[in-house]
Amino acid sequence: MNRIKFIKGTIASGLAFFAAPFIRSASSQHTESTYDKLRGTIGFNHVPNNEIKTMNTVLHKANTRGSADHGWLKVNHTFSFANYHNPERMHFGVLRVLNDDSIAGGKGFNTHPHDNMEIITIPLQGDLEHKDNMGNGTVIKSGDVQVMSAGTGITHSEFNASQEFDVKVLQIWLFPNKKNVTPRYDQQAIRDLEVQNEFSQILSPNETDQGVWIHQNAWFSVGAFSEKKSTVYTLNSVNNGVYAFIIEGEATIEGQKLEKRDGFGIWDTASLSITVEKASRILLMEVPMSI
Repeated sequence: MNRIKFIKGTIASGLAFFAAPFIRSASSQHTESTYDKLRGTIGFNHVPNNEIKTMNTVLHKANTRGSADHGWLKVNHTFSFANYHNPERMHFGVLRVLNDDSIAGGKGFNTHPHDNMEIITIPLQGDLEHKDNMGNGTVIKSGDVQVMSAGTGITHSEFNASQEFDVKVLQIWLFPNKKNVTPRYDQQAIRDLEVQNEFSQILSPNETDQGVWIHQNAWFSVGAFSEKKSTVYTLNSVNNGVYAFIIEGEATIEGQKLEKRDGFGIWDTASLSITVEKASRILLMEVPMSI
């Protein structure tokens, strides 16, 4: 199914601009970047207040996310997207999209465009087939992380690589810190980076660091825990916050108990205290709180 037609078909009149701000049809005559349109319209609702000297937090329980069941696609949106629009849940700093997708066997999105976004894909179960106009044709496997810097513009398609089993995927979009860069693609195996019962970096702004890199002052870390453990995460920048997403299991972060698929944003702090229960997997997304 063409992703553009799908999104246009599921949004109410007047919400298209807000709900699917980064996707344009190939025949679009608009020259203004979708990045500029979005930034100039909605503003930010999770920006640090310099007058506040204590930690700020926002909690998104799993069952409060926007959801839709289209048969072949079942999706949960942490932030406003497609037919889900909540003005209180537009973003966390530069983190604009966090979609928790389940795609049926053999189904997916036909070729569609993006520009000026940093796009991160993390399959949680199953494999996703990717093709783009940069000549990349690959399978993103469960345990991999893939990034695309859309920059001046790319087109790509995504399909479940299996005809029989669902693929479960996290789709994450960040505003970049540089516009109109040359589009690029990268993919690495998280399993080669992970250390059991520790948080391991999988993404950063630096080409020479562990994991993939993007055009943003952001760091992602994943932890898979087979036993209960307490740890401290230290932020890389005073201008950043952390959005924690509980992929599996349970954790307590700065006193807040979190369960499977809960999201918890924290900012105005230099570090986080985290207690993880056994059989848990957590994604930490450290991102700038303003552009």
